[in-house]
Amino acid sequence: MRRLSRKDQLFVGITLFSMFFGAGNLIFPPVLGLSAGTAVPWAFAGLAVSAVGLPILGVIAVARSGGLPVLAGRVGKRFAAVFTMLIYLSIGPCLAIPRTASTSFEMAVTPFLPAGAPAALFQALYSVVFFAAALSLALRPSQLVDWLGKRLAPTLLVLIGVLFVGCLLHAGHPLETPTAAYAASPAGEGFLYGYQTMDAIAALIFGIVLTLNIQAKGVTETKDVVRSIVRASWLAAALFLTVYGALTYIGATHGDPAAENGAQILSGAARSLFGSAGSVILAAIFVIACLNTCISLISCCGQYFAGLFPRFSYRSWAVFFAVVSAVISNAGLNLILKLSVPVLNCLYPAAIALILLAFLPDWLQKRPLLYPLTVGLAAVFGTLYALDQTGLRLPVLTALAEALPLYGTGLGWLLPAALGALAGLLLPLKGGRDPETGG
Repeated sequence: MRRLSRKDQLFVGITLFSMFFGAGNLIFPPVLGLSAGTAVPWAFAGLAVSAVGLPILGVIAVARSGGLPVLAGRVGKRFAAVFTMLIYLSIGPCLAIPRTASTSFEMAVTPFLPAGAPAALFQALYSVVFFAAALSLALRPSQLVDWLGKRLAPTLLVLIGVLFVGCLLHAGHPLETPTAAYAASPAGEGFLYGYQTMDAIAALIFGIVLTLNIQAKGVTETKDVVRSIVRASWLAAALFLTVYGALTYIGATHGDPAAENGAQILSGAARSLFGSAGSVILAAIFVIACLNTCISLISCCGQYFAGLFPRFSYRSWAVFFAVVSAVISNAGLNLILKLSVPVLNCLYPAAIALILLAFLPDWLQKRPLLYPLTVGLAAVFGTLYALDQTGLRLPVLTALAEALPLYGTGLGWLLPAALGALAGLLLPLKGGRDPETGG
């Protein structure tokens, strides 16, 4: 069998969507809709680029390159080792996996707790049940299409559709005045807000499990696997745009300005539309979405670390990550979101540079300085901005970064990266390093 059938291709696309679509994808678009107000079209355009376009390009880039270690290795062996490890840890047990449990708890359990109930105890119990369920499915990584693509994701899409239709049929409030950030640069702020979905980073690691599922369907040729991944990516992009548009509309027209995060915005909208039944619908949406992503991330991290440290089996790594994530998830949603911002501001510029460079013609990618200069400068200036946002300023360097265009919007790394790319194209080294291996 050389290619997937249309039916299997459809389910692979839905599976890819469900692997991405978790906690952040649910809670960030409503906040954008409410905060951007009358500037929401421009803000949504920025979000679409960073939270839809870049992730889809990332999946394709990694598939075409032969994996994240190979792609990052074009910068250098040491960079590939450190960057790949940071990607897996941030998208795995340190931030993204715990966030799936903390978000779904806030939406699926907290609204139903009686007054005075020990929330911390209930959250601990919920995290045990949630990660036990995720682990039981993650231990069968080649069957994710059957579980996510054919069962859980379609159910999720139907439930989101019910909530969206309810908002369409019930008049909401007029669009709010944009907050200061969105009034100044709606598209730029929307682009940066898309960072927090973590999807452009997740895109760099999802290929390993998606490939495993495609091969389980009988497709073994590398070029046919890549072709199936590309087709699945475009289907996932269409689903993303549709669902993001629906969630942004809900936040813009039915969001409560007093809400602290997107989870609370959706909760208030669901209750106002459907009463107690709305809370049940929203609880199911969050549990399914977060469970889908949790399963996928445990699978990806388990596969990677089992290959990196084969002394321990995939099963052992999957159990380890589930246990560690369960512990971290009890820190609470708001704290996890706060910690994720500087980490993402560090990693995203380098990830974006890697993704975009992967689409240059092969003869240009062989320039030995192209990847080190472009990605290196993006990483350095992205890190300077992230440190500045946490209050840590480096002498001279931070002042230099502040003088760059778009620094205030978090995009100051763009000019240095562009100059690095130009230098990398114009200044090839004779007999230099191999861009494929970093050697």
